[in-house]
Amino acid sequence: MIVAVDAVGGDRAPEIVVEGVVAALRENLADKILLVGPQEIIEKRVREYEYPAHSLDIVDAPEIITMDENPRRSLKKKKSSMAVIAGLLKKGEAQAAISAGNTGAYFATLMFTLGKMPGVMRPAIASALPTSRQGKPCLLLDLGANVDCKPEYLLQFAYLGSFYMHDIYHISHPRVGLLNIGHESTKGNDLTQKTYKLLRKEKDLNFMGNVEGREIIKGQADIIVCDGFVGNVVLKLMEGVAGMTMEVLKKELTSSLLSKLWVSFLRKHFQNFKKVIDYEEYGGAPLLGIDGIGIKCHGSSGPRSIKNAVKVARDCVENDFSTHLREFFAPLQSGEEE
Repeated sequence: MIVAVDAVGGDRAPEIVVEGVVAALRENLADKILLVGPQEIIEKRVREYEYPAHSLDIVDAPEIITMDENPRRSLKKKKSSMAVIAGLLKKGEAQAAISAGNTGAYFATLMFTLGKMPGVMRPAIASALPTSRQGKPCLLLDLGANVDCKPEYLLQFAYLGSFYMHDIYHISHPRVGLLNIGHESTKGNDLTQKTYKLLRKEKDLNFMGNVEGREIIKGQADIIVCDGFVGNVVLKLMEGVAGMTMEVLKKELTSSLLSKLWVSFLRKHFQNFKKVIDYEEYGGAPLLGIDGIGIKCHGSSGPRSIKNAVKVARDCVENDFSTHLREFFAPLQSGEEE
Protein backbone atom coordinates (compact mmCIF):
# COMPACT_ATOMS: atom_id res chain seq x y z
CA MET A 1 0.00 0.00 0.00
CA ILE A 2 1.32 3.41 -1.01
CA VAL A 3 0.13 6.60 0.70
CA ALA A 4 0.75 10.11 -0.63
CA VAL A 5 1.19 12.69 2.15
CA ASP A 6 1.14 16.47 1.85
CA ALA A 7 4.43 17.33 3.57
CA VAL A 8 3.81 21.08 3.78
CA GLY A 9 0.17 21.06 4.89
CA GLY A 10 -0.60 22.13 8.46
CA ASP A 11 0.43 24.68 11.05
CA ARG A 12 3.64 22.89 11.97
CA ALA A 13 4.67 21.39 8.64
CA PRO A 14 6.99 19.99 7.45
CA GLU A 15 8.66 19.04 10.76
CA ILE A 16 5.61 17.43 12.34
CA VAL A 17 4.47 15.73 9.14
CA VAL A 18 7.86 14.13 8.52
CA GLU A 19 8.07 12.94 12.13
CA GLY A 20 4.59 11.39 11.91
CA VAL A 21 5.35 9.71 8.58
CA VAL A 22 8.57 8.18 9.92
CA ALA A 23 6.67 6.89 12.98
CA ALA A 24 4.11 5.26 10.66
CA LEU A 25 6.85 3.58 8.63
CA ARG A 26 8.57 2.28 11.76
CA GLU A 27 5.29 0.62 12.73
CA ASN A 28 4.84 -0.81 9.21
CA LEU A 29 1.54 1.01 8.65
CA ALA A 30 2.29 1.38 4.93
CA ASP A 31 4.54 -0.29 2.38
CA LYS A 32 5.67 3.08 1.09
CA ILE A 33 4.90 6.74 1.74
CA LEU A 34 5.30 9.46 -0.85
CA LEU A 35 6.16 12.76 0.84
CA VAL A 36 5.01 15.54 -1.46
CA GLY A 37 6.26 19.12 -1.35
CA PRO A 38 9.30 21.29 -2.14
CA GLN A 39 12.08 18.70 -2.51
CA GLU A 40 14.93 20.59 -0.85
CA ILE A 41 12.85 21.41 2.24
CA ILE A 42 11.69 17.82 2.68
CA GLU A 43 15.11 16.28 2.07
CA LYS A 44 16.59 18.46 4.79
CA ARG A 45 14.03 17.20 7.33
CA VAL A 46 14.09 13.56 6.25
CA ARG A 47 17.87 13.35 6.79
CA GLU A 48 17.27 13.81 10.52
CA TYR A 49 15.53 10.41 10.82
CA GLU A 50 16.14 6.73 10.32
CA TYR A 51 13.40 4.63 8.71
CA PRO A 52 13.03 1.34 6.81
CA ALA A 53 14.98 1.36 3.57
CA HIS A 54 13.07 2.00 0.32
CA SER A 55 9.87 2.85 2.24
CA LEU A 56 9.88 6.60 1.59
CA ASP A 57 10.11 8.62 -1.61
CA ILE A 58 10.06 12.39 -2.05
CA VAL A 59 7.91 13.84 -4.84
CA ASP A 60 8.71 17.42 -5.73
CA ALA A 61 5.83 19.92 -5.59
CA PRO A 62 7.27 23.47 -5.49
CA GLU A 63 4.02 25.37 -4.89
CA ILE A 64 2.53 25.73 -1.41
CA ILE A 65 -1.12 26.38 -0.52
CA THR A 66 -1.39 28.47 2.64
CA MET A 67 -3.88 27.80 5.42
CA ASP A 68 -5.88 30.94 4.59
CA GLU A 69 -5.84 30.62 0.80
CA ASN A 70 -9.07 30.80 -1.16
CA PRO A 71 -10.04 27.25 -2.27
CA ARG A 72 -10.92 28.37 -5.81
CA ARG A 73 -7.60 30.15 -6.24
CA SER A 74 -5.74 27.16 -4.90
CA LEU A 75 -6.96 25.10 -7.87
CA LYS A 76 -4.79 27.26 -10.15
CA LYS A 77 -1.65 25.95 -8.45
CA LYS A 78 -1.12 22.84 -10.56
CA LYS A 79 2.22 22.07 -8.89
CA SER A 80 1.04 22.40 -5.30
CA SER A 81 1.47 19.51 -2.87
CA MET A 82 -2.31 19.04 -2.76
CA ALA A 83 -2.64 18.95 -6.55
CA VAL A 84 0.19 16.43 -6.82
CA ILE A 85 -1.12 14.01 -4.15
CA ALA A 86 -4.57 14.15 -5.79
CA GLY A 87 -2.94 13.39 -9.14
CA LEU A 88 -1.03 10.44 -7.68
CA LEU A 89 -4.31 9.10 -6.33
CA LYS A 90 -6.09 9.50 -9.65
CA LYS A 91 -3.30 7.78 -11.60
CA GLY A 92 -3.24 4.87 -9.18
CA GLU A 93 0.31 5.61 -8.05
CA ALA A 94 -1.02 5.95 -4.49
CA GLN A 95 -3.99 4.25 -2.84
CA ALA A 96 -4.72 7.04 -0.34
CA ALA A 97 -3.92 10.71 0.23
CA ILE A 98 -3.41 12.63 3.48
CA SER A 99 -3.17 16.36 4.21
CA ALA A 100 -3.29 18.57 7.29
CA GLY A 101 -3.48 21.70 5.16
CA ASN A 102 -6.26 24.10 4.18
CA THR A 103 -9.50 22.07 4.46
CA GLY A 104 -11.42 23.96 1.77
CA ALA A 105 -8.53 23.80 -0.67
CA TYR A 106 -7.94 20.09 -0.04
CA PHE A 107 -11.60 19.22 -0.47
CA ALA A 108 -11.84 21.35 -3.63
CA THR A 109 -8.68 19.79 -5.08
CA LEU A 110 -9.86 16.22 -4.52
CA MET A 111 -13.29 17.04 -5.93
CA PHE A 112 -11.76 18.73 -8.99
CA THR A 113 -9.29 15.90 -9.63
CA LEU A 114 -11.24 12.80 -8.60
CA GLY A 115 -14.86 13.90 -8.58
CA LYS A 116 -17.70 12.36 -6.62
CA MET A 117 -18.22 8.65 -6.40
CA PRO A 118 -20.98 7.72 -8.89
CA GLY A 119 -24.37 7.94 -7.21
CA VAL A 120 -23.25 10.20 -4.36
CA MET A 121 -25.08 13.53 -4.25
CA ARG A 122 -22.69 15.33 -1.92
CA PRO A 123 -19.45 14.04 -0.34
CA ALA A 124 -19.15 14.73 3.37
CA ILE A 125 -16.37 15.31 5.87
CA ALA A 126 -16.63 12.89 8.79
CA SER A 127 -14.79 12.61 12.07
CA ALA A 128 -14.59 9.97 14.78
CA LEU A 129 -15.35 11.59 18.13
CA PRO A 130 -14.46 10.24 21.58
CA THR A 131 -17.26 8.90 23.75
CA SER A 132 -17.56 7.59 27.31
CA ARG A 133 -17.66 4.12 25.75
CA GLN A 134 -13.86 3.89 25.63
CA GLY A 135 -12.50 2.59 22.36
CA LYS A 136 -15.90 3.02 20.69
CA PRO A 137 -16.11 6.46 19.07
CA CYS A 138 -19.06 7.84 17.17
CA LEU A 139 -18.83 9.23 13.66
CA LEU A 140 -20.19 12.74 13.07
CA LEU A 141 -20.92 14.00 9.55
CA ASP A 142 -21.05 16.40 7.82
CA LEU A 143 -18.44 18.70 9.35
CA GLY A 144 -18.53 21.58 6.91
CA ALA A 145 -18.42 20.43 3.31
CA ASN A 146 -22.17 21.07 2.92
CA VAL A 147 -23.43 24.03 4.92
CA ASP A 148 -26.84 24.01 3.25
CA CYS A 149 -28.32 20.53 2.99
CA LYS A 150 -31.38 18.73 1.69
CA PRO A 151 -32.94 15.76 3.51
CA GLU A 152 -31.68 13.46 0.74
CA TYR A 153 -28.09 14.52 1.49
CA LEU A 154 -28.43 13.60 5.15
CA LEU A 155 -29.93 10.26 4.17
CA GLN A 156 -26.85 9.52 2.07
CA PHE A 157 -24.59 10.70 4.89
CA ALA A 158 -26.19 8.00 7.04
CA TYR A 159 -25.24 5.35 4.49
CA LEU A 160 -21.71 6.74 4.02
CA GLY A 161 -21.20 6.67 7.78
CA SER A 162 -22.69 3.20 8.14
CA PHE A 163 -20.32 1.70 5.60
CA TYR A 164 -17.37 3.44 7.25
CA MET A 165 -18.19 2.24 10.76
CA HIS A 166 -18.84 -1.27 9.45
CA ASP A 167 -15.62 -1.54 7.45
CA ILE A 168 -13.21 0.38 9.69
CA TYR A 169 -14.58 -0.21 13.20
CA HIS A 170 -16.22 -3.57 12.39
CA ILE A 171 -19.63 -2.71 13.83
CA SER A 172 -22.10 -5.08 12.19
CA HIS A 173 -25.23 -2.93 12.49
CA PRO A 174 -24.08 0.62 13.36
CA ARG A 175 -26.75 2.74 15.04
CA VAL A 176 -27.65 5.93 13.19
CA GLY A 177 -28.87 9.02 15.01
CA LEU A 178 -30.12 12.35 13.68
CA LEU A 179 -28.75 15.35 15.59
CA ASN A 180 -31.70 17.39 16.83
CA ILE A 181 -32.99 19.50 19.71
CA GLY A 182 -35.27 16.76 21.06
CA HIS A 183 -36.12 13.09 20.70
CA GLU A 184 -39.64 13.58 19.34
CA SER A 185 -40.09 13.23 15.58
CA THR A 186 -41.84 16.62 15.47
CA LYS A 187 -38.86 18.48 16.98
CA GLY A 188 -36.38 20.53 14.99
CA ASN A 189 -36.52 22.55 11.81
CA ASP A 190 -37.90 21.63 8.40
CA LEU A 191 -34.66 19.86 7.43
CA THR A 192 -34.52 17.56 10.46
CA GLN A 193 -38.23 16.74 10.38
CA LYS A 194 -38.11 15.72 6.71
CA THR A 195 -34.85 13.83 7.22
CA TYR A 196 -36.37 11.93 10.14
CA LYS A 197 -39.17 10.65 7.88
CA LEU A 198 -36.68 9.52 5.23
CA LEU A 199 -34.42 7.73 7.69
CA ARG A 200 -37.34 5.96 9.35
CA LYS A 201 -38.36 4.41 6.01
CA GLU A 202 -34.92 2.91 5.30
CA LYS A 203 -34.92 -0.77 6.24
CA ASP A 204 -31.19 -1.10 5.51
CA LEU A 205 -30.30 1.51 8.14
CA ASN A 206 -30.30 0.90 11.89
CA PHE A 207 -31.98 4.25 12.58
CA MET A 208 -32.52 4.86 16.30
CA GLY A 209 -34.14 8.31 16.06
CA ASN A 210 -33.13 11.79 17.13
CA VAL A 211 -30.05 12.38 19.26
CA GLU A 212 -29.50 15.48 21.39
CA GLY A 213 -26.15 17.22 21.65
CA ARG A 214 -25.37 15.99 25.16
CA GLU A 215 -25.80 12.38 24.02
CA ILE A 216 -22.97 12.52 21.46
CA ILE A 217 -20.21 11.89 24.00
CA LYS A 218 -22.30 9.23 25.74
CA GLY A 219 -22.04 7.05 22.64
CA GLN A 220 -25.80 6.82 22.19
CA ALA A 221 -25.27 6.29 18.46
CA ASP A 222 -22.43 5.02 16.28
CA ILE A 223 -23.16 7.57 13.54
CA ILE A 224 -24.70 11.01 13.92
CA VAL A 225 -25.79 12.95 10.85
CA CYS A 226 -26.35 16.69 10.56
CA ASP A 227 -25.75 19.53 8.12
CA GLY A 228 -22.21 20.89 7.75
CA PHE A 229 -22.88 24.14 9.61
CA VAL A 230 -24.11 22.39 12.76
CA GLY A 231 -21.48 19.66 12.51
CA ASN A 232 -18.60 22.11 12.29
CA VAL A 233 -19.85 24.02 15.33
CA VAL A 234 -20.22 20.79 17.33
CA LEU A 235 -16.75 19.57 16.39
CA LYS A 236 -14.99 22.79 17.33
CA LEU A 237 -16.97 23.10 20.56
CA MET A 238 -15.93 19.57 21.56
CA GLU A 239 -12.30 20.28 20.70
CA GLY A 240 -12.46 23.45 22.79
CA VAL A 241 -14.00 21.70 25.78
CA ALA A 242 -11.41 18.90 25.58
CA GLY A 243 -8.58 21.42 25.46
CA MET A 244 -9.99 23.43 28.37
CA THR A 245 -10.49 20.25 30.43
CA MET A 246 -6.86 19.28 30.02
CA GLU A 247 -5.64 22.80 30.87
CA VAL A 248 -7.75 23.05 34.03
CA LEU A 249 -6.85 19.51 35.08
CA LYS A 250 -3.14 20.16 34.59
CA LYS A 251 -3.31 23.41 36.56
CA GLU A 252 -5.17 21.80 39.46
CA LEU A 253 -2.95 18.74 39.61
CA THR A 254 0.21 20.82 39.81
CA SER A 255 -1.11 23.41 42.25
CA SER A 256 0.47 21.87 45.38
CA LEU A 257 3.08 19.38 46.47
CA LEU A 258 0.39 16.94 47.61
CA SER A 259 -1.44 17.04 44.27
CA LYS A 260 1.83 16.49 42.40
CA LEU A 261 2.45 13.46 44.60
CA TRP A 262 -0.97 12.05 43.71
CA VAL A 263 -0.26 12.62 40.03
CA SER A 264 2.86 10.46 40.26
CA PHE A 265 0.73 7.58 41.59
CA LEU A 266 -2.12 8.08 39.12
CA ARG A 267 -0.06 8.99 36.06
CA LYS A 268 -1.25 5.99 34.04
CA HIS A 269 -4.90 6.86 34.68
CA PHE A 270 -4.40 10.47 33.60
CA GLN A 271 -2.61 9.31 30.47
CA ASN A 272 -5.54 7.03 29.67
CA PHE A 273 -7.96 9.92 30.22
CA LYS A 274 -6.00 12.15 27.85
CA LYS A 275 -5.97 9.37 25.28
CA VAL A 276 -9.76 9.09 25.40
CA ILE A 277 -10.45 12.79 24.73
CA ASP A 278 -7.55 13.49 22.36
CA TYR A 279 -8.67 13.83 18.72
CA GLU A 280 -5.18 12.86 17.53
CA GLU A 281 -5.90 9.27 18.52
CA TYR A 282 -8.37 9.01 15.62
CA GLY A 283 -5.92 10.20 12.97
CA GLY A 284 -8.02 12.33 10.70
CA ALA A 285 -11.34 12.97 9.03
CA PRO A 286 -12.17 10.83 5.99
CA LEU A 287 -13.69 12.68 3.05
CA LEU A 288 -16.55 10.27 2.35
CA GLY A 289 -18.06 10.15 -1.10
CA ILE A 290 -15.13 11.37 -3.19
CA ASP A 291 -13.94 8.83 -5.76
CA GLY A 292 -10.91 7.76 -3.76
CA ILE A 293 -9.52 7.65 -0.22
CA GLY A 294 -8.69 11.09 1.16
CA ILE A 295 -7.93 11.77 4.83
CA LYS A 296 -7.90 15.27 6.33
CA CYS A 297 -5.90 15.88 9.50
CA HIS A 298 -6.40 18.83 11.83
CA GLY A 299 -4.28 21.86 10.96
CA SER A 300 -2.63 21.76 14.38
CA SER A 301 -1.98 18.01 14.22
CA GLY A 302 1.03 16.53 15.95
CA PRO A 303 3.07 13.57 14.71
CA ARG A 304 0.74 11.05 16.41
CA SER A 305 -2.20 12.36 14.40
CA ILE A 306 -0.26 12.02 11.13
CA LYS A 307 0.82 8.50 12.05
CA ASN A 308 -2.74 7.50 12.94
CA ALA A 309 -4.03 9.03 9.70
CA VAL A 310 -1.78 6.60 7.83
CA LYS A 311 -3.36 3.80 9.87
CA VAL A 312 -6.86 5.01 8.92
CA ALA A 313 -5.81 5.08 5.26
CA ARG A 314 -4.40 1.55 5.54
CA ASP A 315 -7.62 0.28 7.11
CA CYS A 316 -9.69 1.84 4.32
CA VAL A 317 -7.56 0.17 1.66
CA GLU A 318 -7.30 -3.23 3.33
CA ASN A 319 -11.05 -3.41 3.97
CA ASP A 320 -11.98 -2.40 0.38
CA PHE A 321 -13.99 0.52 1.72
CA SER A 322 -14.17 2.37 -1.63
CA THR A 323 -15.28 -0.79 -3.43
CA HIS A 324 -18.15 -1.34 -0.98
CA LEU A 325 -19.30 2.27 -1.37
CA ARG A 326 -19.11 2.10 -5.14
CA GLU A 327 -21.15 -1.11 -5.29
CA PHE A 328 -23.90 0.45 -3.18
CA PHE A 329 -24.06 3.93 -4.71
CA ALA A 330 -23.50 3.09 -8.40
CA PRO A 331 -27.14 2.02 -8.98
CA LEU A 332 -28.26 5.42 -7.58
CA GLN A 333 -26.68 7.48 -10.38
CA SER A 334 -30.06 8.43 -11.83
CA GLY A 335 -30.77 10.51 -8.72
CA GLU A 336 -27.33 12.06 -8.56
CA GLU A 337 -27.05 15.86 -8.55
CA GLU A 338 -24.48 18.01 -10.29
